[in-house]
Amino acid sequence: QVQLVESGGGSVLAGESLRLSCTASGSDSSFIIMGWYRQAPDNRRTLVASITRNGAINYAASAKGRFTLSRDSAKKTIDLEMNNLQPEDTDVYYCFVRASLAVDGSWGQGTQVTVSS
Repeated sequence: QVQLVESGGGSVLAGESLRLSCTASGSDSSFIIMGWYRQAPDNRRTLVASITRNGAINYAASAKGRFTLSRDSAKKTIDLEMNNLQPEDTDVYYCFVRASLAVDGSWGQGTQVTVSS
């Protein structure tokens, strides 16, 4: 069973930065996709950034130019560097990974990001 450990959330002022990290365990193979989602107060989760097994990265429009997703395949870790954070970035951020198309993905426990103006 895949387990995810997230870290790096917190409270910052507008314009500051945070780095979220997610480490996966419980899978012998690499993941077909790893990424970060955010969850709004209405519980709707939307993609922030993701990376496929072959290294293709996809960013939400709001993240382009400010956030950078990186991966350490050997450590099964992804990091999301978030720069120039704004109050509208405030949400709970969840790590997501999927080992294959044959199984459901796994979610982390969530980490709060709060940005004050």
